[in-house]
Amino acid sequence: MSTNLQHSRKKILYLALSSSLLFIIYITYFLNPASECFKLDGVSNSLGLSFSYNLEMVQNFFAARSQSQLDCYIKFLTIWDVIFAMIYTLMYGSWIMFLFNDKKIYLTVPILGMVSDWSENYTEVLMLENYLNSGSISQTLVSIGSGINSFKWVMSSLTYLIILVGIIIAIKSFLRRSSAN
Repeated sequence: MSTNLQHSRKKILYLALSSSLLFIIYITYFLNPASECFKLDGVSNSLGLSFSYNLEMVQNFFAARSQSQLDCYIKFLTIWDVIFAMIYTLMYGSWIMFLFNDKKIYLTVPILGMVSDWSENYTEVLMLENYLNSGSISQTLVSIGSGINSFKWVMSSLTYLIILVGIIIAIKSFLRRSSAN
């Protein structure tokens, strides 16, 4: 392996490790605390954490919360969760770059996941603004949001699969080199 390639792989590894640490720090010190203001005991605390949702689930989610909790949820969706998507995409992307020796084609999946996460957040904010302004929620928006949410989880699962395949390939390669020596 050339020195330039080794140096490049080392940089990507440092980026992957750094972004993984950033991911953990962000969840612990920013994302979780930012979500405390809309959490309720014994119920789902984010529509985006389910694989899909329907009109009744959305109505129940909104109706269970006060105005200040819903305002907090909007802030969470438009600031904290947007940043979180960028961080997890950086982390997943850097690990994919490291495991697959700079093959950028695989980055499409986590990037699509990030964009769908942002799109889902935007749709949830539209649903919430509808709810706050008129007391009703558009079935069309719920269907769109739920579809985007499902797509986000499919992209997330594919991202994990790509990383798992990369780890398996790396382990096999390491074992082959070890047995050859």
